[in-house]
Amino acid sequence: MTSLWISLGMALFSVGQTGTGVVLQSMAGSAAAQPAAQPRPVAPRPVQAVRTPQAPAYLANRIDQLGRGFNGSVGIAVKSVNEGWATDWNGAVLTPQQSVSKLWVAITALDAVDKGRVSLTDRVSLGRSDLTLFHQPIRSKILGGGYTTSLSNLMSEALTKSDNTANDKLMRSVGGPEAVRAMIRTKGLGAIRFYNGERSLQARIAGLTWTQSYSIGNAFYQARNALPMTVRRAAFNRYLEDPYDGASASAIVNALARLKRGELLSPASTARLLSIMSQTRTGPNRLKGGLKAGWSLSHKTGTGQVLGATQAGYNDIGILTAPDGRSYSVAVMIRKTSVPLPTRMALMQNVVRATIAQHEMRYSPSISL
Repeated sequence: MTSLWISLGMALFSVGQTGTGVVLQSMAGSAAAQPAAQPRPVAPRPVQAVRTPQAPAYLANRIDQLGRGFNGSVGIAVKSVNEGWATDWNGAVLTPQQSVSKLWVAITALDAVDKGRVSLTDRVSLGRSDLTLFHQPIRSKILGGGYTTSLSNLMSEALTKSDNTANDKLMRSVGGPEAVRAMIRTKGLGAIRFYNGERSLQARIAGLTWTQSYSIGNAFYQARNALPMTVRRAAFNRYLEDPYDGASASAIVNALARLKRGELLSPASTARLLSIMSQTRTGPNRLKGGLKAGWSLSHKTGTGQVLGATQAGYNDIGILTAPDGRSYSVAVMIRKTSVPLPTRMALMQNVVRATIAQHEMRYSPSISL
């Protein structure tokens, strides 16, 4: 009896195993017959274009009017530091910077400070071999028997007094012209050129090659005057057509806005630079002449050589700050003109006045213009 039950159990087990195998084979065959599931295509997300805020109509129209009405070639640009909009007239045209380029030397120096490469307290000595040309108030101290000072003082003299010798010494102390060009490239400042310092630039504009003897007395003027006028005019015109230190007004206001927002330097270096620029002594009747009570300006001027009645480069750039703390970067770059100085200054002042008027319409609408 026991043997019978064992035989029946084994038979049932065999049938179960066979049945399971049939079921599994059937399922496998059914699965193999089905097409592989395809992933559902995902629609690409639309790219959200970053919209640049549009400049207010009043200011855009006024800047166009001022640029169109000026008797000369000029680039004008205004940018809101806080809101990001900008407007310009000939804003992309490369214009001689002249001493406006001292700003890029200062930023290069402060960038080196931020990176620990130099300190503003570092001392440097200046001798006759450091002298340049044109405006250099520091010259008398050097000729008095040599002069030792700090990098901080050189930067202040270069920015507030536009001292060419102080600027060139500062430039050489932080790596030379290539360091300045590298800073402009690395920080992505755009259409801004930098030449090899004041001596090389001014000599080339005049049709000369710099020698240190030109720094003594009137030697530079004598050498320039000795050139045939055809040579001088050809060199002058080459510079105007393709300025070696050229920059566009739009690139300048973008750089100034980034400086004000703290995107170029550390907070301490940013504050230091803007404070020095607020003490600029040159050009009190350029942009600064258009200020209204309660407004402030941190700025840098630039003034080029004159041939005949034509001046190559008459500029002022800066950061204009309202009483409520909002700021605008402004650049008026006169590339070429023969109009009287008061007319040039009036243009600059009117750009500032228009910017202030636009601010008041936007933030103080009760003020009537």
